[in-house]
Amino acid sequence: MTDQALPPIAGSEAEILALVQQPGPMFLAHTNLDLAQIRSGFACALHMHQPTIPAGAHGELISHLQYMFEHQGEGDNHNAEPFAQCYRRLVEIIPQLIEEGCNPRIMLDYSGNLLWGLEQMGRLDVLDALKRLACDSSLQPHVEWLGTFWSHAVAPSTPIPDLKLQILAWQHQFAALFGRDALARVKGFSPPEMHLPNHPDTLFEFVKALKECGYRWLLVQEHSVENLDGSSLSHEQKYLPNQLVARNSSGEEMSITVLIKTQGSDTKLVGQMQPCYEALGLGRQGLGATTVPSLVSQIADGENGGVMMNEFPSAFLQAHHTIAAKGGEQATVAINGTEYLELLEAAGVPASDFPTIQAVQQHKLWQQLGDSPALEATLEATTAAIADLQASDPAFSMAGASWTNDLSWVEGYANVLEPMNQLSARFHQLFDPLVAQDPGVTRTPRYQEALLHLLLLETSCFRYWGQGTWTDYASEIHRRGEAAIAAALAEGEHQGTAALWNESMGGRKVQAG
Repeated sequence: MTDQALPPIAGSEAEILALVQQPGPMFLAHTNLDLAQIRSGFACALHMHQPTIPAGAHGELISHLQYMFEHQGEGDNHNAEPFAQCYRRLVEIIPQLIEEGCNPRIMLDYSGNLLWGLEQMGRLDVLDALKRLACDSSLQPHVEWLGTFWSHAVAPSTPIPDLKLQILAWQHQFAALFGRDALARVKGFSPPEMHLPNHPDTLFEFVKALKECGYRWLLVQEHSVENLDGSSLSHEQKYLPNQLVARNSSGEEMSITVLIKTQGSDTKLVGQMQPCYEALGLGRQGLGATTVPSLVSQIADGENGGVMMNEFPSAFLQAHHTIAAKGGEQATVAINGTEYLELLEAAGVPASDFPTIQAVQQHKLWQQLGDSPALEATLEATTAAIADLQASDPAFSMAGASWTNDLSWVEGYANVLEPMNQLSARFHQLFDPLVAQDPGVTRTPRYQEALLHLLLLETSCFRYWGQGTWTDYASEIHRRGEAAIAAALAEGEHQGTAALWNESMGGRKVQAG
């Protein structure tokens, strides 16, 4: 690997975890909405991502956006600057609507390596715009940021020990750019590709990691979940918050609130503001002992495709003008996810009133395992039940579910997945004991360089475009990750781990974080 600066992805774990676990509402003090006057709402999110690839002039890691700028004649790379403008344009659109008497809302989901890439490129125009969207008090609660995995990994096929590393790396990156107060407000999570694990142990560890990292709710695709009896969510249920229960092979349970992203992956849904017009036709519905506004939740790529590049801004403006023109009592409103949930809580609607759901296909698994209390829940029993179901039911899968389910991030990608799992195992074998002994190890360059390549290898893009250039990128990242681990081992081979880390820190003793 060529010598280049590392992104801020580790080193402040204890401080960040303490920060994000602070209790209390984040948006309630700023909201200008009255829940009692709202009939329905819509919550729109924009997802932004550019992968990191080993394709710089000297093989260095660069953003794919930078590659687009440097290779304008390839494919659609002429869209590089329009993409860059899409990343910043909300800083103009939201204040314009506020000045025009509207009450806009938007949720933003930016991958960590997109944020790093913008830094690498020196795109201060974009970064300054994003900082205003994250930090300007006049834009709260109009703008809500959502957390995600740092390198756009897909959860079901990401090694379980790396789920929390991905989440924490994004939190480090976000805090480094926008400050810890801005990070403290990030309470919703947007999983890349809306890909929700349905294997009991992966889902349990995913939910556990989310909650340990301070997240209070998760956005999920409607067909990635089911009711506890195996039925699909009812039409009305899709417009309510639900409580997702994750139960692992040992019978342990955790739960997290979810908002349901309806329909498929067509960017036109947000690009043409369909959620707003759908919400206009909805009303309040019963939840527990009261009624609450129905909520239409949607997310789409914020820059990818002609609709989002060209049609979204005018459609977004028109939708907000439409609801503002109705005047009088607030009926249908734009509202962000955390704001909606905090208003419900303040109105006395507890999460225990939300419908309880689980990941899709789990009903079949629990049936196969049996409901007898005498049956001891074990990983072996769960594994056997999954194997039996896969053999007898062609429709059964424990690969999770994403926006459309017409694409696999597993089938045909053994040449990426096997190295990815090997690198993960080697990373944890070396570093976990060191970190347990001294948490300050996560601040060392050797740790961070190895972590960077591990996270990058898990990027979904290397298993999206088919075999060829993108899988070659993955092979090169894997090679560099193995080299980073080998270098760490070589330094410590005859010195012991303490000497290894003292040397990597220039002879200074590593202090615990």
